[in-house]
Amino acid sequence: MKYYLIAFITCLMIGTTAMAQDHHANIGVKGGLNLYNINGNGESDLKSGLHLGLLSHIHLTNQFAFQPEIMYSAQGTKLGGSDNSLNLDYINIPLLFQYMFDNGFRLHAGPQVGFLVNAKSKSGNTTVDVKDGYNAIDLALSIGGSYVFTDTGFGLDARYNHGLSNIYDASAFNATNRGFQLGVFYLFGHK
Repeated sequence: MKYYLIAFITCLMIGTTAMAQDHHANIGVKGGLNLYNINGNGESDLKSGLHLGLLSHIHLTNQFAFQPEIMYSAQGTKLGGSDNSLNLDYINIPLLFQYMFDNGFRLHAGPQVGFLVNAKSKSGNTTVDVKDGYNAIDLALSIGGSYVFTDTGFGLDARYNHGLSNIYDASAFNATNRGFQLGVFYLFGHK
């Protein structure tokens, strides 16, 4: 079911961009660094990972834009300063609304839905699949900013993702994903 939803949202992004020809629209690629941990998981440290995917940037007016994305995101946490870690891989779909300044700066915020594709606990050389203990869907709020070099289409992006839903399945224990993302992007045909 989640793969159908991911395919649907990908088609929606491409279709929305194609239909937005009356508005200025671009498709782009994005990637970068994640720094995540889990809030409510006891002692946990930031775990680094990466994110990589596609974005669609649609100008609604001269100042406002809508930017849906589909991203692979390596998240999780390091446990208590040890070599032990929890590795959570998601397909995240942020739906961002942007305010664009005239100088290339943009502020954005919006909801994000994530689909868990992999969950593994690692202790030393031992790795255990723990996906059955985690919710398949993760809801979050994203807030951040970006800068696009208007002559080239290249840009820089920074955001904070604040988890809203419990990542554990059928557990009274409540924990949420929290993370920072630093990335670079390229918008094809940017004007």
